Amino acid sequence: MSWDFNIRSFKQYLQLEKSLMPNSIEAYLRDISQFESFLLMRQMEKPVKTIESKDIRDYLAYINELGLSERSQARIISGIKSFFKYLLIDEIIENNPAELIEAPKLGRKLPVVLNLEEIDALQATIDLSKPEGHRNKAIIETLYSCGLRVSELIGLQLSHLYFDQGFIKVLGKGQKERLVPISNKAIRDITYYVKGYRNHLTSIDKKSQDIVFLNRRGKQLTRVMIFTIIKQLAEQIGLQKNISPHTFRHSFATHLVEGGADLRVVQEMLGHESILTTEIYTHIDREFLQDTIMMYHPRSIANRKN
Repeated sequence: MSWDFNIRSFKQYLQLEKSLMPNSIEAYLRDISQFESFLLMRQMEKPVKTIESKDIRDYLAYINELGLSERSQARIISGIKSFFKYLLIDEIIENNPAELIEAPKLGRKLPVVLNLEEIDALQATIDLSKPEGHRNKAIIETLYSCGLRVSELIGLQLSHLYFDQGFIKVLGKGQKERLVPISNKAIRDITYYVKGYRNHLTSIDKKSQDIVFLNRRGKQLTRVMIFTIIKQLAEQIGLQKNISPHTFRHSFATHLVEGGADLRVVQEMLGHESILTTEIYTHIDREFLQDTIMMYHPRSIANRKN
């Protein structure tokens, strides 16, 4: 069977059995196609069944020489390993040549976090006299108040807004649904946008009838548009931090943890499968930790009494 056939089968596997998001699937398929292109570049037209560990290691040495970051290399290795694991499960190959391939060790990079004053400043610079002004204000507030991924924000549906109960339903990674509490401010901003702008659009695309945030043509916003909105706001206030939609999710989680929220609760609200992913938000200021220990640790309390 050809590479194209196996890649198409792998795509179906990722869609139907792994329930991955389209962006993740696209990244995996791109990684496999680039590996195949590397083999062709080396004049090695090898069928999938004949791939050896050496072929994969040669490719990894090649992308390392190109100067790709360790994080990018790790992602590519993950895609290749997933592909050959699938081929083994589907009995297309008898041995997995990627089984013993290791990804580079990654240090944990602390996320950029905005403080409340910076978030308020970003919202304050939005021109509410423009048609999209209240929409953009609601977008920023929803990203921060609910800790959504950008894909979850653009896919948010009107039928999933349970404002009377103070929750929204979110479709996360792997098509998994979760309920997320929503703040009163976010409810007000979304309601104002929907009643004052969205409901007055002259036409709404049939596929976007239930989508909350729309562009001027009545279509669902793209990820790129959300990035653009945020970058422009950051430039207008002269923000020195390099931010993206995910920055608001990081800020949401960090502020919760710093405020004393249970890590398991934060994990549930973010939709993290592993608590280890959530633990990155415990990067609390040392001074804050020291003050907390001095205030609440029994030894410190005893010392104050003496």
